[in-house]
Amino acid sequence: MTLLSNAIWIKPIAKFGLAAKGTVYCLIGLLAFMSAFNLGGQTTKKSSNEGVFLFVMDKPAGKIILGIITLGLLCYAVWRFIQTLLDTEQKGKKAKGLSKRLTYFFSGITYLFLSWVSFKVLSGNGGNSGGSSKTDMVSLILHQPAGQWLLGLVAAVMAGIGVYQIWYGNSEKFHKHVNVQALNPEAAHLLMRAGKIGYISRGIVWLVIAFLFFKAALHSKASEAGDTSSAFAFVEQSTFGTYLLAALAIGLICYGVMNFIRAGFEKFKY
Repeated sequence: MTLLSNAIWIKPIAKFGLAAKGTVYCLIGLLAFMSAFNLGGQTTKKSSNEGVFLFVMDKPAGKIILGIITLGLLCYAVWRFIQTLLDTEQKGKKAKGLSKRLTYFFSGITYLFLSWVSFKVLSGNGGNSGGSSKTDMVSLILHQPAGQWLLGLVAAVMAGIGVYQIWYGNSEKFHKHVNVQALNPEAAHLLMRAGKIGYISRGIVWLVIAFLFFKAALHSKASEAGDTSSAFAFVEQSTFGTYLLAALAIGLICYGVMNFIRAGFEKFKY
């Protein structure tokens, strides 16, 4: 615990990472909303994580802003690894605690990959590689022994994550991460509303992606698997798709706002 109490550098890393995560989700939501109404020529194909980074790069001072976002995503990944290895959340070494720490680890891997994608765009090596790399990964799984079953298992895990996100948001347990006493009543109310809507929206995206992976497994067709932009396209093509996508987009913006609030008022246990 001495190591943690002296490690004052952990908190700025966590706060910076949360702010970067909030920025990315707000931008994903913004691009999805623009796609819903075809604003500025935006389409769902451009609403992936890589699409967000390309969108930033095209703006004034985009390279500087994207550099900050890249560093922030890396900081978020580092914080997740710290939570895993040093048990900063005091989850312990029993099965339940270890499973929670494992989720921190996989979250760290996810945002480490995102920071790498952002860096590739920043260095001029981005483009349309995201979709092809996803298809290549799914194709690799399908070509393994029992590949369809393996991909089905991946889809089941994604579906589980989606259900958990919806439950977590609806239960409003996310407020325990924030020093609510430091917030004024209006900010506390915003946190609860934004967090609830945000987590549920994020869960829905996970469930749609899981469904697309199930389809790819069932038909043994890698191209049917999808990412965030594919999930948006699926929603948009449904009945009242424009309005459903717009609502989902607003929900993801809410999730981003909730991360901004956490960046300012995260409750640390060290």
